[in-house]
Amino acid sequence: MDNDLILAPNQILMGERLYAEAINIILANAQHELRIFDQDLSRGDFASLQKIVLIQQFLTSNINSRLTIVLQNTGYFQQKCPRLFGLLTTYGHKMTVLETNDSAKHAKDCFILADGLHYIKRIHIDQARFKYALHDEDSVDLLSSRFEELLEATQGPVAVTKLGL
Repeated sequence: MDNDLILAPNQILMGERLYAEAINIILANAQHELRIFDQDLSRGDFASLQKIVLIQQFLTSNINSRLTIVLQNTGYFQQKCPRLFGLLTTYGHKMTVLETNDSAKHAKDCFILADGLHYIKRIHIDQARFKYALHDEDSVDLLSSRFEELLEATQGPVAVTKLGL
């Protein structure tokens, strides 16, 4: 079976494996800006070496690249994604991870935006139904407005160092 047929853009697709693969497509196409909204990064294979390689390539390939991640809960990211957390430690000047406050904890979808052109949107966190597209500025514009609203409903960024006396 041909993966290009399975992962055809601009249609509703289903399956956790396909979702993770479609995220890879979006990450690989990002040049200068990635914006991720997710409940906790527990779906989509964000702890995998493949995702880390793609994100690191994104962060290193362009001096002005910027990654912003907004999560409803940062526990999984901090405890189960050590490689991704390591990227935050190394690329903290280009990467920010924030947690939403209580007013934004009700959102049940998640999405990734790349360069104002490409996106993937999981329709509901509990179901592996999603849609992705390349070169779809209109859809990305709508999701960008939503991302800005979620960004406004965040607490401070995740700290990479523990402060203590």
